Amino acid sequence: MSAIALLTDHYRYYLYSRPTDMRKSFDGLYGIIKNELGTTIAERDVFVFLNKECTHIKLLLQEPDGFTLLYRRLHKGRFSRPFAQPGTDSIQISSSDLLSLLARLQWHRRDRSL
Repeated sequence: MSAIALLTDHYRYYLYSRPTDMRKSFDGLYGIIKNELGTTIAERDVFVFLNKECTHIKLLLQEPDGFTLLYRRLHKGRFSRPFAQPGTDSIQISSSDLLSLLARLQWHRRDRSL
């Protein structure tokens, strides 16, 4: 079992900003990371994917002995998709941001000019 269930700052979290087909599994999600984001998944990286309706979420993590995939589906309500700059395919988020997302808290824009 993976330590990812702890959702600590030990990991780097990247939220894919476009809607994802939740029928994708390990190879399909890795294909998005490699082909659309132009990167590879490293140990301690967690990529987070939401579907169009924001009712399903998947987390993909590479560990030394393979991939771990966590999947959550809501029966009621939606996850809140954070704001992304136009043309941005992924957003780096913190573990507390991810926990807020999973708890379905609303995201707020931060004015970095203050």
